[in-house]
Amino acid sequence: MKNSILKEWDITEQEFTELVKSNPSLRGMILGYIAEQKFQSICLDHPAISATSKDDDHDRSKKGDRRIIYKGKSFTIEVKSLQTHTVKKLGDDIWEGKSQVDGSDRRVVTFPDGTELNTTLLLRGEFDILAVNCFAFGGQWRFSFCKNDDLPTSTFTKYTEIQRKGLIASLIPVTWPPKPPFTNNLYKLLDELL
Repeated sequence: MKNSILKEWDITEQEFTELVKSNPSLRGMILGYIAEQKFQSICLDHPAISATSKDDDHDRSKKGDRRIIYKGKSFTIEVKSLQTHTVKKLGDDIWEGKSQVDGSDRRVVTFPDGTELNTTLLLRGEFDILAVNCFAFGGQWRFSFCKNDDLPTSTFTKYTEIQRKGLIASLIPVTWPPKPPFTNNLYKLLDELL
């Protein structure tokens, strides 16, 4: 068995914990990757899924954190997390918050009318399903899902109407229990897309 990363880096569990807790950007990045792993282990164990893969994070031409083959068809799923500072508990396991749904790097995107924008925003149709990690809603690993086509688009007034309709909003409201267009049933959405 290989050494743990803590042993490899010669850092104690307490030192690592303090480092993560005192650096929100590091905490967000680590939690994001953990969420992808939890999504894989919790949500993708299904007899109708014949393959799963993860694209290279450095290949900016491909958006999506997991690619799956479901009932013979390929789907791309983008996994995002809640913004912790937006989370509010409204009742017994009733929550609301917002998920940041954009890319980490800027890139130039081209729209049907030929205009271009340098943006971090994700495009309508760039992936199939958004999976929002709802761990911040009470410390449980669970996910809320929405089809790309049902996500709200940008309302930024400096963009043209075509650009606004083609760009997904950067902050999207999420609730628990999920409210439409979100659901906690990934396979219902996959079947709808089929």
